[in-house]
Amino acid sequence: MPKRLSYQAKSLILGILIFVLWWATPMAFKRFTKVAFYEFQAPSWTAISYLHDLQDFWNYRQRSKNELIEAGMDMARLHAAYTLRNQRADAIEDEISRLEAFFRLPEDGNFRYEVARVIRRDMNQWWQTLTIRKGRIHGVQPGQAVVFTGGVVGRVKEVYQYTAIIELISSPRFRTAAHVQGDLRPVEFQGGLNPGMGPSTGIVRTVPADIRLSERSDLRLVSSRLGGVFPDGLYLGTIQSLKTDEDGLFQEGIVRLSVDLNTVREVAVLIPLESQAFTNQP
Repeated sequence: MPKRLSYQAKSLILGILIFVLWWATPMAFKRFTKVAFYEFQAPSWTAISYLHDLQDFWNYRQRSKNELIEAGMDMARLHAAYTLRNQRADAIEDEISRLEAFFRLPEDGNFRYEVARVIRRDMNQWWQTLTIRKGRIHGVQPGQAVVFTGGVVGRVKEVYQYTAIIELISSPRFRTAAHVQGDLRPVEFQGGLNPGMGPSTGIVRTVPADIRLSERSDLRLVSSRLGGVFPDGLYLGTIQSLKTDEDGLFQEGIVRLSVDLNTVREVAVLIPLESQAFTNQP
């Protein structure tokens, strides 16, 4: 009489069969299933995000008049400071345009900022992503740069109808060209293996041998237009340590990223104006 299989053996065989069937399934069906499942989940994440915004609104309504007056005064001071900064930025942009025309340099890409609220985080050790409340209908496309007040957030990884997934600069899959602030020689930046909600770090490579760390001033790593995604000068992080690499020609080290990456609530997607004009053509 044949021996009956145990419950563990049946579960193992069922798991193997499911794996084989999924492996043999055509890639187009897998991609369709993934998109359909994500689009099914996205409305619930968006609804929860709107509920959090509503909760914050009613919390603010409970504050006293004195607190609101003080907040209004602070906002007025910030508005005046930002107005002066905007005027200075306009003057700098005019000077840059004049120099580009004089030296016949190629113009830097023009962008519009699509501000989006973060609705979900996935802080896995092997990949770190954010989900934002803007998608394809807002002009968001894969590969576009994402920034916030603290510098670079990452780039758009996947786009759906009303949402998009952002790959953070702390993800080990993220790579981009960069340079040390004040030195235009390009270096390579890559995200590191970071814990779920701890301080995030990255790795910098191909740093010229004559660049040295100083106790008096930090070495700030900023984005480079050579990467083809980010404009020049956006803050990536601060270099903590440097050592000579295996070849002995360059240096590599650890980059401390902004601590606000783990708590950012709003980001801005840089959407090129040229691609927007192209997509709006009939």
